[in-house]
Amino acid sequence: MNQMKRTNISSGAPWESIVGYSRAVRVGPHVFVTGTTAMKDGRLVGTGDPYAQAKQAFANIEAALKQAGGELSDVVRTRMFVTNIRHWEAIGRAHHDVFGDIMPATTMVEVSRLIMPEMMVEIEADAVIIE
Repeated sequence: MNQMKRTNISSGAPWESIVGYSRAVRVGPHVFVTGTTAMKDGRLVGTGDPYAQAKQAFANIEAALKQAGGELSDVVRTRMFVTNIRHWEAIGRAHHDVFGDIMPATTMVEVSRLIMPEMMVEIEADAVIIE
């Protein structure tokens, strides 16, 4: 039986050990980046600004992908969870700024809230690294 290697990637966030998850998981060429928010150095970036929060979330996703041996161009799917669907244009613009030439499959849905009331967006990404 052919088994692929699994690699768990940590960001060092305290929630990882409390909840029992990894920032990203790589299995073979596949990388799954967990729901990612605009946290940087333990603080929320872009309070009140959905565009800024999305851009920071994408930067955090990029960092996780790099740790997994990938890059943004390897992303094949994103999922965006937003607390106010009226912010779709600002968040969509941030997505376009990052993925406009990559064009992954994507989903954006409104949710009632995220873990912190000030968080406006949480984003997941799936990637396939072709080496």
